[in-house]
Amino acid sequence: MKNTAAKTSIFKKLLGIILAFGPGIFAIGYTIGTGSVTSMTVAGSTYGMQLLWVLVLSCLFSGALIYAYGQFALVTGETGLYAFRKHLKWGKLVAILVLVGISFGQWNSLMGILGISSSIFFEILAIYFPSIEEAGINVPFIIAALIIVIMYALLLQGKYTFFEKILVIFVTIMGFSFLFSLFFVHPLPTEVLEGLVPSIPNVKGGKMMVAAFVGTTMASATFLSRPLFVRGKGWNLKENEGQQKKDAILAAFLVFMISGAIMAVACGALFHDGKPVVTVLDMVGTLEPVAGKFALTLFFFGTLSAGLSSIFPCLLIAPILLADYQSGELDTTSNQFKIITAFACLFALIGPAIGADAIEVQILSQVFNVFVLPLVVIAILILLNKASLMNGYKPHWLLNTLIGAAFIFACVISFNGVIALLEYFNA
Repeated sequence: MKNTAAKTSIFKKLLGIILAFGPGIFAIGYTIGTGSVTSMTVAGSTYGMQLLWVLVLSCLFSGALIYAYGQFALVTGETGLYAFRKHLKWGKLVAILVLVGISFGQWNSLMGILGISSSIFFEILAIYFPSIEEAGINVPFIIAALIIVIMYALLLQGKYTFFEKILVIFVTIMGFSFLFSLFFVHPLPTEVLEGLVPSIPNVKGGKMMVAAFVGTTMASATFLSRPLFVRGKGWNLKENEGQQKKDAILAAFLVFMISGAIMAVACGALFHDGKPVVTVLDMVGTLEPVAGKFALTLFFFGTLSAGLSSIFPCLLIAPILLADYQSGELDTTSNQFKIITAFACLFALIGPAIGADAIEVQILSQVFNVFVLPLVVIAILILLNKASLMNGYKPHWLLNTLIGAAFIFACVISFNGVIALLEYFNA
């Protein structure tokens, strides 16, 4: 009886820690999706741990920006785009560019996420029920339609706390799945250390992969949505400043750990055998002999959870940004919210319906995400240092330094993204 009580107590404590996770859970949902998993898998199997330094910098800067936008919301009570429009010169134009750019990128990403998630679900079923491949119908599209209908029905619940709990479930499964996979396959310690030295693979697609890395780990949608989720949580400056900081740090740390685990598994299992993969689905044939059916299933469940945890935030992003621009208030019961999210659901089904290359859509959408990133970074740096706006709050020099470095990094990556896209379309 005592052992049972002790186990129950430990389980309750663990569950309490997981459920206590704040708005940072949305940061993980936006950041780690099937596109991120694909990028990390392709990079790990093709380049080993060479691009680990990109992941480190992206997560460091992401943590600073998540904190900065959350702190701005706590101090001023205002949200991102609304503050751009209200307090910055040319702010209205900047806000519109950011709104359109992020929505376009996220909706294209949503199409890829749904396509990959439904295919992964199909592959998991096929591992245990091979006859499903001979069904003679488009099973992945049926799965995609079921997923998006269920997600839309959940969205209509319209409660922040409900969204948060659903995401907690998906992200927890995803995190444990990928981290446990490391027990089966992992890279050499020397490879991890070498990956911290900045370098870009001097091969076709190397620049594109770097831009996609940053586009998926330094997601502008993550930062801009932060104020609305902080307000949805009911946090205020007096009681929750420390909690907001810890939440931002934990979110960035978990993004790094989960993403790094995906890259490391692909590196340990495939890189040394010269088995680069083009998509996550290629792992079916190449990873199973190395890691076994259980590890493969574990990896796929993590990938599926990554996709499902991203669908929610991607559906939310357009109405969130539009509400942010209009008034800084998100009404999840409004007709505007229902219509925009319904349109996003239908848009997401286009890819699976026509059999579009979901991986290509994902990678390109991640690259496009970096182009509005410099605007999102420099805007919050200016706003945080407006003494008249910040009510006596002065950002720490370290925060200013990190955001300044993030701006330079974002500009370099955006330039790299332009070159990568020119090379891609001229190939």
